[in-house]
Amino acid sequence: MARRRKGRDISGWVIVDKPAGVGSTDVVSKVRWAFEAKKAGHAGTLDPSATGLLAVALGEATKTIPFITDALKSYSFDVRFGMSTTTDDAEGEVLETSEKRPGDAEIIAALPQFRGQIKQRPPQFSAVKVDGQRAYDLAREGEAMDLAERDLWVDQLDLIERLDEDSARFELVCGKGGYVRSIARDLGSDLGCHAHVLTLRRVWSGPFDLTGLHMTWDQIEELARTPEIDAYLLPLEAGLADVPELKCTDLAATRLRNGNPAQVLTSAEFGETAWASHDGLAVAIGTYRAGQLHPSRVIVR
Repeated sequence: MARRRKGRDISGWVIVDKPAGVGSTDVVSKVRWAFEAKKAGHAGTLDPSATGLLAVALGEATKTIPFITDALKSYSFDVRFGMSTTTDDAEGEVLETSEKRPGDAEIIAALPQFRGQIKQRPPQFSAVKVDGQRAYDLAREGEAMDLAERDLWVDQLDLIERLDEDSARFELVCGKGGYVRSIARDLGSDLGCHAHVLTLRRVWSGPFDLTGLHMTWDQIEELARTPEIDAYLLPLEAGLADVPELKCTDLAATRLRNGNPAQVLTSAEFGETAWASHDGLAVAIGTYRAGQLHPSRVIVR
């Protein structure tokens, strides 16, 4: 007999402003404990040294995680010129140095090749799997890997300001699977001066940003397991803000909850992923075809 998971049947999104020095899985564990939730997950890892938005899904909201991980994300990051490191950030050991410092015009001229559909090689210290092992585990053992390049959509990459001769601040908007550290590394290589990331902050992810309802690490600890903490829970539907909503009747909602296709009252593009709602609440997520939603995920309330 399967062991029953302890915790509350609570569903929704918790937006956390992650501090530096805390891992993404640590944040998820902390939020799950604080809300006494049965189930939790996050929509996009942040390096321990990075700060900013980490979207944590509780309960049935975990079924909407792919819509956040696949969405565009925005980062603000500082780059240090003149030095490459083993980790492509300030945490690693120095590999090579250069006396060259690029001018603003030189940096701006180099940026267009990093926009649009590009190929990107993940950092040696990354979570990419190599023969079943994480690249960062192999890198710590001193093994150099020839990691395959990956496709990445870069919607925006701009120089925001020059902090000093050695460093500059950039803004990046990219799709799923982007490594900011690789952007900094490759930019430094292209400019002939070497470079690495000094600081990194995620500003927004899909429909979520830090100007709306969110929690700090201290607030999570302060309000943990109190009734007041539920005020920071966003509805499950917030994770579907960028997905077409299809309204349905009582009868259709029942059919969809049982995993069956059902007629919906509004329409989407044929073959488009959409979600059905009844009285404003998500019932199912699936594919729209000829007036019906064919569910692939059912939301259990």
